[in-house]
Amino acid sequence: MISALDHVQLAAPPGSEPELRAYYAGVLGMTELDKPPVLAARGGCWFAAGGAVLHLGIEEDFRPARKAHPGIRVSGIFEFAKRLRDKGAKVVWDYDLPGHERFYSEDPVGNRLEFLEPVALKDARE
Repeated sequence: MISALDHVQLAAPPGSEPELRAYYAGVLGMTELDKPPVLAARGGCWFAAGGAVLHLGIEEDFRPARKAHPGIRVSGIFEFAKRLRDKGAKVVWDYDLPGHERFYSEDPVGNRLEFLEPVALKDARE
């Protein structure tokens, strides 16, 4: 039986690890995880924050994920979006998911990322 989602993997081109570290650790504020030596030899990097774990794996014939994406829950979404914009990241708001504030962005290799925060819906009786 499934008990939880362990991690999400995104692809990245060879040699992109410095850009990925700068973005995922420096811009998003995630912590880089040590990869086991046998996996570290393949390149890429792993990051975590809260319960979210992202693996960035190197793919020779890399194409960024433009539609498929992880949905990353954040708190303080407006401040988080400002942080990303201030560090040069694109922020595109989307209001089509009821009960959530959310926006899309891209990592430095073009993978789509969704950031969202649930919001309390006003009581319809008010």
